[in-house]
Amino acid sequence: MHRHLGKVVAGAAVAITATAVMIGVTLPGSASGEEGSGGGPQSSSAEQGQAARQQPGVVEEAPEQRKTGSGRDPLTDDEMKRAQSLAAGRDFRMSSEDVKGAKGPERLSTDLAELSPDEVGAADPPRRAEVTYYDYKDDTYVTKTVDLGSGKVTGTDTQHGVQPPPNRDEVVEAARLLMADKLGEGLKKDFKDATGKALTRPDQLTVTGFVYRAGEGSNPGPASVQDCGKHRCVRLFTRVLNGPWIDTRQMVIDLSAHKVTKLG
Repeated sequence: MHRHLGKVVAGAAVAITATAVMIGVTLPGSASGEEGSGGGPQSSSAEQGQAARQQPGVVEEAPEQRKTGSGRDPLTDDEMKRAQSLAAGRDFRMSSEDVKGAKGPERLSTDLAELSPDEVGAADPPRRAEVTYYDYKDDTYVTKTVDLGSGKVTGTDTQHGVQPPPNRDEVVEAARLLMADKLGEGLKKDFKDATGKALTRPDQLTVTGFVYRAGEGSNPGPASVQDCGKHRCVRLFTRVLNGPWIDTRQMVIDLSAHKVTKLG
């Protein structure tokens, strides 16, 4: 256990895990159409169990997805691509910036839009998509509503100070900024201690990001994080790929200003 900030955290101190449940399906012995010693009704229970284990499971192919859904069906892949293309019009792309400073906003999500009260219960309700973005040019959260029937953008909502969870690209960029900063030296040292290798790329880590706002908890934080909430700021849970956790929770990465601050 190291005394600097980047100490390796053992066990479940900061671990956030998801449990995958494997579902086993036992096929009847007669699934092959054979009986007797092959595991059918005339065979013993032991033989049936052995036969069931030997018979491969049959996986049916998923039905081909339609290009368009209906009613309240989830958006199809084609609908999502169409909505994203329509929402990110040329003017919007040219006037906005993503997390890396390139032209075009940072896309966060694409979802089926809610119906208005008078549309609920309609036999053939309209299908609209909401595409959300973060524009790093002026730190705005933008929602574009697209009518998939007409192919038109029917609404644009722009808000300041709204900070939804970061997407994967934002988390990776936060890790890159931390690694490039002098405050990331502890992270790199602990990675070397754990693996014997130098940390040079974010994909050597498993990283989860959470939005940080100034004044969270009892600690108001230093002056350098007081814009967090207006700016896009994240904290990271960091783990060696397939290895131990490294504590980086005290680090705040301001993606808008490209700065790293240590809390406490």
